[in-house]
Amino acid sequence: MPNTPATYWKLHKVPILMALLGAILYYTFAFQLERTDFIKLLTLFAASFFLCLKLIQFEKWNLKFLLVVGVIFRLIFLITEPNLSQDYYRFIWDGHLVGNFINPYLEVPNDLIAQSDLVIPNAHALYDGMGNLSAKHFSNYPPLNQLLFAIAALLGGKSVMGSVLVMRTMIILADIGILYFGRKLLKNLNQSPHLIFWYFLNPLVIIELTGNLHFEGVMLFFFVWSLYLLSVKKWTLAAIPYALSICVKLVPLLFLPLFLKHLGLKKSITFYIIIGISCLLMFAPFYSPAFIANYSETVGLWFSNFEFNAGLYNAIKYIAIQFDGKPWELIKTYGKITPIVTILFVRAVHFSKRQSKNTNINYLNDGRTYPVLLYVCYRTSMVYHLFGGIRCIYQIQICGTLVSHCGSQLLCVFAGRL
Repeated sequence: MPNTPATYWKLHKVPILMALLGAILYYTFAFQLERTDFIKLLTLFAASFFLCLKLIQFEKWNLKFLLVVGVIFRLIFLITEPNLSQDYYRFIWDGHLVGNFINPYLEVPNDLIAQSDLVIPNAHALYDGMGNLSAKHFSNYPPLNQLLFAIAALLGGKSVMGSVLVMRTMIILADIGILYFGRKLLKNLNQSPHLIFWYFLNPLVIIELTGNLHFEGVMLFFFVWSLYLLSVKKWTLAAIPYALSICVKLVPLLFLPLFLKHLGLKKSITFYIIIGISCLLMFAPFYSPAFIANYSETVGLWFSNFEFNAGLYNAIKYIAIQFDGKPWELIKTYGKITPIVTILFVRAVHFSKRQSKNTNINYLNDGRTYPVLLYVCYRTSMVYHLFGGIRCIYQIQICGTLVSHCGSQLLCVFAGRL
């Protein structure tokens, strides 16, 4: 039978109609959604997840179809500014600073905005857009992320929308890279390669990364690339993309203890040294005597000061208030205890004797365990929008389960449990 458009339509009519419906849903996300309209937001997510499930069920072996559908869903957001996050204002602000050789780890927007000779285009619009919480602190984005911001600011020129377009293109390309290396990784781990589409068509990924311009996708591109190199025994080379992943977002630091069990002591030490040197080289251009103090202080705010999407902490705070506890004292104490609990838990997982028939799967499956504790216990999930509580869960989901059992785990994530 000739492969004509009519024949293709006949064979794939239902998935094509579902893809068109999905495009309408993502268009609504991009252009017709207010972040305060929670019911509409939740309904759109539920419908998008249902379509994601059905598209994969119908076309899981049709790589070209699902690739095109996933790219089209992302391109719908291409020429719109994020409506569920304001972080991109700070991204562009930092990008212009780096582009003008101003260290974003040494200057806070609150101080810079008062300068009459400020070199940042649209400075007041960016300052107002990022909000007071961001404007009064030093940047906490690692150096490779800062470089990407600078490229976006340079190519975007004096246009906020231009910079948004460049950043969105970067994130879409990173997701395509994750699809490429993710499929190869799954094959090496004797897993079905179609499982990668639980990431690529995941509405949380499409909306939170492409839509809201968060760079976890770029982090995950380097992370998955590194895991792929590990799966083909190129562990020294794998250290380089792993370091790049850390220098986009610090989250991969959480997984470093796992490699001690997977690689053994001698190889792990070399692996860690390569990562450490690579990270130091990327941080070096930003170094100054005040850098370490400023950066540590800013990152530390997530552990002891900021309080939103707080999970377990809110429950403990509620109980403490019933016994006349003072929340402003509790958050300081809680911030000191949770890192200790997390470290002890990581060590317990690392030295556990649990094994799997597939040792590659075993160390990766361990990786989805202790970050859960980190995200549940800490008072922030580093997200600013109403549906952002799920973002921290999908980070765990992607990093820990991308390479195994993605389908069932994804449904657990949507239900809010792991």
